[in-house]
Amino acid sequence: MSTDVTSDAHNQPVPTQAGPATGDKMSRESVTVIVTLLVATFVVILNETIMNVALQRLMTDLHVDAPTVQWLATGFMLTMAVVIPTTGFILQRLTTRAAFLLAMGLFSGGTLLAALAPGFAVLLLARIVQAGGTAIMLPLLMTTILTLVPLARRGAVMGNVSIAISVAPALGPTVSGIILDHFSWRFMFVFVLPVALAAMAIGARFLTNVGERGKTTLDFASVVLTVPAFGGLVYGLSQIGGAGAGVGPLVALVVGIICLAAFVLRQLKLQKSDAPLLDLRAFNFRMFTVSTLLMVVAMMALFGGVILLPLYLQNVLHLQPMETGLALLPGGLAMGLLGPVIGRLFDKVGPLPLTVSGSVLMVLSLWQFSTLNEASQLWWVITLHVVLSLGLALLFTPAFTTGLNPLPPHLYSHGSAIMSTAQQVSGAAGTALLVSIFAAVSAASGLVAGMHAAFLTATVIAIAAVVLSAMMRKTQGAAGH
Repeated sequence: MSTDVTSDAHNQPVPTQAGPATGDKMSRESVTVIVTLLVATFVVILNETIMNVALQRLMTDLHVDAPTVQWLATGFMLTMAVVIPTTGFILQRLTTRAAFLLAMGLFSGGTLLAALAPGFAVLLLARIVQAGGTAIMLPLLMTTILTLVPLARRGAVMGNVSIAISVAPALGPTVSGIILDHFSWRFMFVFVLPVALAAMAIGARFLTNVGERGKTTLDFASVVLTVPAFGGLVYGLSQIGGAGAGVGPLVALVVGIICLAAFVLRQLKLQKSDAPLLDLRAFNFRMFTVSTLLMVVAMMALFGGVILLPLYLQNVLHLQPMETGLALLPGGLAMGLLGPVIGRLFDKVGPLPLTVSGSVLMVLSLWQFSTLNEASQLWWVITLHVVLSLGLALLFTPAFTTGLNPLPPHLYSHGSAIMSTAQQVSGAAGTALLVSIFAAVSAASGLVAGMHAAFLTATVIAIAAVVLSAMMRKTQGAAGH
């Protein structure tokens, strides 16, 4: 297999204007590139969860039920899961600036369409267009960091990345809550659009091209397989337990599993000619595998939680949208402020103490969420959310950095694409599964029973994170080599 970075079919090309990671110093151009990408990534990921507080309002305004309306969140994540595997091809064929402008152009166009959407179908289409842009931003950011940041500094830089990746989803409900209290749901998109356009303008002006374009081909069979593979899994999970579901969801799950197996076999075959859509040889590195599985569990907890908590606060404790957003703000801020601190800690002590502490906090907080009822105090709910956010912050940075550090340069773009795809599929699956359980149990036994069942399921899933955390070990980057 070729190790020449310029000739690998899907790799981020060798840096030209912004220098590669050498020594412990980063050039001013490298810092400018990373900061620009970080700001844009924060904006597009904030949008991913900005609708969660609005779901109740949208159900009323657009005349749809809970399992239908959650597709505005699930469909977004699912689109990302389908698009992200193609980003190795996109990043190879386009310069950094062109890839950035494509991502922000799609995102801005989708945001404008969402603001003008006359009904649910157009709004869902707009979310899918937005997701196409978001999907390109994530691997572009991760691959650029792996290329430009010295190994010894990666923990600290990944800590800053965790602000975009984990705080933006947490702040989404707060921002939308404040907007919904004063305006219609359309203003969630009216608010985001100028910020997105400003980020695009700044990127067009200041972004340095990290690499040169290369010649590569896109395997259409692989792209086609991702749609039924991930779509079948998420659709099946979202509909199981729904009223009058029948055998459709089970069929979708089976089709999804079969297509996922076919996708994997296709990649293994293409690896022999060094032309896979996703190079699964990243899984030959044990810590990459463990870290990816840990991210999957954490994302199921994060996205399930940020969907269910607003529903609980509004429907059971009867909070207004803005009050709901403000109640979730301390957790979001805690996650953001701790990201860089945890990144620096990681560089010193490695992943094990951080991930074990984080996974235990995640399990305990989710378990306590499953005991909430109509009489629960708001201060206790906020405290639990802060504890959950702290647990997730202790997981995200170590998982990203430990997983990606040991990969050789020709697997950078594949590793970040695999991790991002796994994140989105698990986030979509977690959202779909927990909302389905909530809807089914609520219909039979009431809202509080539905919340108990959904959060108890999340707790059981989160126990897997404790086991995976105990398997985490320092990789080359954590040791600073």
